[in-house]
Amino acid sequence: MSQGLETPVDSFVERRDYASQDSVPARERRQFVNSHDELSPPAAELAKAIDEYKLFHRRRFITYEEMLSVITSLGYHK
Repeated sequence: MSQGLETPVDSFVERRDYASQDSVPARERRQFVNSHDELSPPAAELAKAIDEYKLFHRRRFITYEEMLSVITSLGYHK
């Protein structure tokens, strides 16, 4: 039996329980850059759409499949 290694269950805080959190993260986390000021209008539109996707889905980084879904949601196609 270990001594002093047990912690009360009541002290555990589940930070992954997003359903109980009513607020949006305090700071936006961006995968690429901190500002869209120097982008062309189409690139800024894509960057904003990706940022919105990440905020909505609470993702810091997205996969290529997710990026493709954002791009196609904007109306782009091959």
